[in-house]
Amino acid sequence: MRDPILYPFYADIGSLPGVGPKVKPVLARLIGGETLLDLIFHLPVSWIDRRNRATIDSVQIGEVATVTGVVDKLDHARNKLPARVRLRDDTGFITLSYFHANKQWLERTFKIGESVIASGTVGEYQGARQMAHPDHVVPADGDADLPEVEPVYPMTANLTAKALRKFMAAALEKVPDLDEWIDPHLLARNHWPTFNQALLRLHQPKVYDPDGFHIARQRLAYDEALAREMAMGQARLARERRHAPAIPRALGAERSIVEALPFKPTRAQLDAYSDVAIDMGRPIPMRRMIQGDVGSGKTLVAALAAAQVGAGGGITAFMSPTEVLARQQAEAVGRFLKPVGMRVAALTGRDKGATREKILDDVRAGKIQVLSGTQALYQSDVDLPDLALVVIDEQHRFGVTDRLKLTAKGQSPHMLVMSATPIPRTMALAVHGDLDISMIREKPANRQEVTTAAVPDTRIDEVIAAVSRAVDRGERAFWICPAVDSEDAGDASAIQRRDVLSSHVRAPVELVHARMPPPDRDTALERFRAGEAGVLVATTVIEVGIDVPEATIMVIEHAEKFGLAQLHQLRGRVGRGDKASSCLLLYQTPLTEGGKERLDILRKSTDGFEIAEADFRLRGPGDLLGLRQSGLPTFRVLDITQDTPLIETARTDAKSILMADPQLEGARGQAVRKARDLFAPRIASTLPETVED
Repeated sequence: MRDPILYPFYADIGSLPGVGPKVKPVLARLIGGETLLDLIFHLPVSWIDRRNRATIDSVQIGEVATVTGVVDKLDHARNKLPARVRLRDDTGFITLSYFHANKQWLERTFKIGESVIASGTVGEYQGARQMAHPDHVVPADGDADLPEVEPVYPMTANLTAKALRKFMAAALEKVPDLDEWIDPHLLARNHWPTFNQALLRLHQPKVYDPDGFHIARQRLAYDEALAREMAMGQARLARERRHAPAIPRALGAERSIVEALPFKPTRAQLDAYSDVAIDMGRPIPMRRMIQGDVGSGKTLVAALAAAQVGAGGGITAFMSPTEVLARQQAEAVGRFLKPVGMRVAALTGRDKGATREKILDDVRAGKIQVLSGTQALYQSDVDLPDLALVVIDEQHRFGVTDRLKLTAKGQSPHMLVMSATPIPRTMALAVHGDLDISMIREKPANRQEVTTAAVPDTRIDEVIAAVSRAVDRGERAFWICPAVDSEDAGDASAIQRRDVLSSHVRAPVELVHARMPPPDRDTALERFRAGEAGVLVATTVIEVGIDVPEATIMVIEHAEKFGLAQLHQLRGRVGRGDKASSCLLLYQTPLTEGGKERLDILRKSTDGFEIAEADFRLRGPGDLLGLRQSGLPTFRVLDITQDTPLIETARTDAKSILMADPQLEGARGQAVRKARDLFAPRIASTLPETVED
């Protein structure tokens, strides 16, 4: 139950003065919610210092200044010219200009011979100083109404900054005083204000203090980190109270699979599986992520885990985001498990009627040890007796609800999730902190190096000819376009490029993009995979998971517009067979310095973790992590580009709190509960377990 002291935070923004039926949806869209909590966490991005009270002659072009002057001229708008108000003091004059200003308002505000105070950005027009649409104009005796420091917020259409500040002030008046939840030594060491003081310092600062703004934001970021770590810690405790089947390591099956491999597994693969095997040997549900670069061999780790489960009499459900990937994984895991006689089947939307029933009957009868599929796996008629392990491939493609529906098919099954997005470990803990993480940083010895070259698109005819010759030799090629149709990408659109390539390549050319119905997309992918097409033209919908060993060429148009991590994922679609492979990055000229740097990094490195670090440095975490994708958290205040030290501190603090007071019944526990609940709606939606008090 939510503590009653927190009720004001969850009041509807419609309860604020001035937020009526027309304003509410606009405000809600801006702040991403409809509560006062959503509003007060809509934090400023900067602050304007209006303390610069200067004579007119001393103000500088480009600065924000506040001047006092006598109105000595008012010219109303005419012939598309703005209205102009001239102010003067003993040192000179400045012009205030207004487009589309109300005539009565101008005459009421600017009376000839009276003094006013104007504050805004100083510009220049025809060699003279001016302020276009000053932020504030008040009578000379209204100085108290002019803020010395003014927060600047992200804004939206149909809402003024003045109105937003008014709503914010009304919301802040309702914020109750809360008991402190941060350790007093940590609070003192960082000079952090209280929770309420931090909000006021950011939204209603009395002085312009950049260091103070940073400290206040840092305090709130730590609150969010602590709340998240507490929620994850409690989820972990709740999970540890549940019983899961303890599955012993099947050394005989493991040895048979490894000895039958056509390649030698890497030390990193074996270490990752060892982590999994130990987890599944415990009587509590495993929650582990295998994080590895494209082609690092995560599927082998999952297959060894499935063999351990199968040897113990259990079933593994292997969920992938698309039908093609589900069938591909069924084939791969089936090959790995063949030496130990375990059966793998695929179940997707394609399977209907008698075919579907036969698969489900064999699962119920224990004849199938691994069932690979899409969301079809958690449909109501799918019975998974003895479900002991759930494997989630490309886990960021699934929401928490998807994972819960599948794990609900068994009695607290173990869960293994796999991600091909290599990210720094501290960042991984911030994003996936509810999971134990094993990293695979080596590539199997059988993986081919991919030669990468950056080529200007003026040479596209040469590239098309080279692709055509490769297809004639029996090879296959991916051709990636930045957009679906010509409105967005001109000749580089997927639709137009398919038409062009079809006229040059003798083999069929397939097309795949996100606007196609999934069955049509899967059919095109399957035709390419089966060798019925020589070229697959696609958007980034094929970014991850597609395994076509015969594909040796990857062409990416407008490569300079893609993020490094995304380019690396796309490049990972080739080099999977025994033939030399290449990736051609077609770029538009002239290439910017930033674009050149990105393409150079990709040309020189095939290490996904190294590339991810560079992408993070160049572009920030959004593109790298896909934070807005299903299943991954968004944060109100936390910024993982700068706040990872806070997350580490919060993790340590949360562990000590829960160790001393797992039920959060003590004074600090009760206070921390409030912090958790303030941030809980966003945190809980990303956790695979329900937080239990």
